[in-house]
Amino acid sequence: MQSKEKALNVAQVLTEALPYIRHFQEKTVVVKFGGNAMTDEALQNDFARDIVLMKLVGMNPIVVHGGGPQIGGLLSKLNIESHFVDGMRVTDSATMDVVEMVLGATVNKQIVGLINSNGGQAIGITGKDGNLIQAKKLEVSRKSPEMTATEIIDIGHVGEVERINRSVIDVLVASDFIPVIAPIGVGEDGSSYNINADLVAGKVAEVLQAEKLILLTNVNGLQNKQGEVLTGLSTELVDELIANGTIYGGMLPKITCALDAVKAGVSTAHIIDGRVPHAVLLEIFTDQGVGTLITNTPSKN
Repeated sequence: MQSKEKALNVAQVLTEALPYIRHFQEKTVVVKFGGNAMTDEALQNDFARDIVLMKLVGMNPIVVHGGGPQIGGLLSKLNIESHFVDGMRVTDSATMDVVEMVLGATVNKQIVGLINSNGGQAIGITGKDGNLIQAKKLEVSRKSPEMTATEIIDIGHVGEVERINRSVIDVLVASDFIPVIAPIGVGEDGSSYNINADLVAGKVAEVLQAEKLILLTNVNGLQNKQGEVLTGLSTELVDELIANGTIYGGMLPKITCALDAVKAGVSTAHIIDGRVPHAVLLEIFTDQGVGTLITNTPSKN
């Protein structure tokens, strides 16, 4: 028998969550699963339970996952050297085979298994299934003071999203399944492309006009120059923070993805700390949340 204090805490949590549960019924939430949450067994199970609970209370969660560390690990075992350009893995044909094996099989099926073992009904797909993610080759350009013309750098089978075939997702959601998407796209000629999972999640959220886009990271959220976590940000303020250099480096692509999604009609985007147990539930169902929220409403900061 639990103590009265513990019982009251449980009641308080449920009471706080109730209005959010009501508001988000039948709403779509796209969650990008990556970082420490993917490699820590306890956090993996917390994430799976969060997704199952979201479905049980009437929400429509869509999971998009990464797998960079797992890809790097297998490449290392196969003695295939990894090279990066502007943070993107140069993906030749041999590397692309490994990417498809890791993302489309190993990681994807592991996430599906976790969700299903925790009481959910998940189905794993890649962007090649049903032409879900139609892609084209990503061109990377670089210019230095010594160069008179911009250099185009070939980074192989790295792609960008041209179109999301939402009918594939609609069929799964209508059948009460939780889609788990590996970010592998297909070109017009049938070529496979490795695509950044944040970008895929953002595009999926845009096409579905999702209520929320949630990006799991290995940091507390977007921080100002004093190291304080910023939240309740408007798109205009985020643009200012990019312009003045507060947002830079590795956080910039993730913030840009979230910003683009909100500007394209997604109600809110969240960048949250995946190292926090049950981070997704805490962000959705509590007043405080655990990260940075971006919306089109005026900023609190």
